[in-house]
Amino acid sequence: MKKVLLITIVALFSTLYCSSQIMVDPSHRYLQTKDGKPFFWLGDTDWELFHRLNREEAEYFLETRRQQGFNVIQAVALAEFEGLRKPNRYGKFPLVNLDPTQLAITPGNDPNDSIAYDYWDHMDYIIDLAAKKGLYIGLLPTWGDKVTVMWGDGPRIFNETNAEVYATTLAQRYAKNWNIIWILGGDRPAQYKSRAVDTDSMVDDRPIWRAMARGIEKVIGKDAFITYHPSGGKENRSSNFFQAENWLDMNAFQSSHGSRETDAWNWVTEDLAKKPQKPVLDMEPCYEDHPVNPWDGKWTRAGRGYFTAYDVRARIYRSVFAGGCGITYGHHQIWQFLDTSLNKPVNIGDTLIPWRTAMVSEAAGEMHYLKQLMLSRPYFTRIPDQTLITSDNGSSYANYITATRDSRGSYAMIYLPQNRPVTVDLSKITGAVKRIAWFNPRDGKNYNIQQVAANGPMSFGPPLHGVDWVLVIDDASKHFK
Repeated sequence: MKKVLLITIVALFSTLYCSSQIMVDPSHRYLQTKDGKPFFWLGDTDWELFHRLNREEAEYFLETRRQQGFNVIQAVALAEFEGLRKPNRYGKFPLVNLDPTQLAITPGNDPNDSIAYDYWDHMDYIIDLAAKKGLYIGLLPTWGDKVTVMWGDGPRIFNETNAEVYATTLAQRYAKNWNIIWILGGDRPAQYKSRAVDTDSMVDDRPIWRAMARGIEKVIGKDAFITYHPSGGKENRSSNFFQAENWLDMNAFQSSHGSRETDAWNWVTEDLAKKPQKPVLDMEPCYEDHPVNPWDGKWTRAGRGYFTAYDVRARIYRSVFAGGCGITYGHHQIWQFLDTSLNKPVNIGDTLIPWRTAMVSEAAGEMHYLKQLMLSRPYFTRIPDQTLITSDNGSSYANYITATRDSRGSYAMIYLPQNRPVTVDLSKITGAVKRIAWFNPRDGKNYNIQQVAANGPMSFGPPLHGVDWVLVIDDASKHFK
């Protein structure tokens, strides 16, 4: 009897664990929970979270992001900026002698005991706290500078052998945590041209990343959700390095902070066309309040300026409407948790925004409107469809209009980056009567709601206030909220 009871309890906990994880949906375009519900990835780049925040700050931060509707917190175990040589807020380092096979672990985990509370206890606390708030942790085992020889603080400590041991150790530690999403990479390409002066050869770090994936799957199994965060640029997309690899569940790219003109929607389209098909998202679009291309010494406020909330919306809405399975938001002073009393600011242009202030920046409060919009209609049957637009749909970042619709025709959505009329082919939406509404991505409200009995090209003009808008057209008989 006791044996049967024990088996039942184990099976119950196993079921609870499995049902909490995200997975790829049957169409291989989107994400879902294990019980089949749509999962729209709304991430936030919080790279230095474990390294730079204390317990009280982490609680405040996670609670704010929860209230703002985020569901994936992306953070790094071995952080980018002096992550191995500068201790966390409790004076603790992650590794013994920079050896990734030896985590710096002490007995106990009492935060009031300065000896017992180690670096990994602090990570445990934050991960558990996120779980209590219903948040996933997009966990990067390491930032890429600990693997590559390209740039960064480093030092390079990983090889194929110790990478698998390290990943196995982390997977064992967090195997019971339902809210872990594994993200390899850390802002680095997996293959790149050597920077050695006397060679023009290619460096291939894929064996190291494969070893990490192998270590994770050795513990958790093939159900472990693993993706890859590459460095910026069209050529560095994860699909260019790992498309055929079974451990890569979702493709990602970084449209980055070098230009406003990046056509991220085309990257989504290209990745979705590759085989085997995998979901894709922009894991690092332009950060709010990030100076545009500050690295060449030519940046000025009057010249290039900063990425604004509008720039963020214009980038992410179009990549999602092109077929992205979600989006990751970022604020330039949040990922580094800017506090000049503790750390030097990184690439801040001429503006200092403390991280607590940056938390309530304009775009940060607007991101959940996109998630709510996407989840308000049939989700898994959504497809991109530019043929909805019969007027000029634009050709540049400034004016390109993007359209998406239900493959069964029950609704359509068109994102307009400029306040201009658009002509739409209503024959692609079912029903004799269509419900028309203008969705405001700044406040999440619908304006100028009307019903029309039409079934062909028809022009619509957005409300006069505001620059960018989403035109939502429904089959009125569906009575969508």
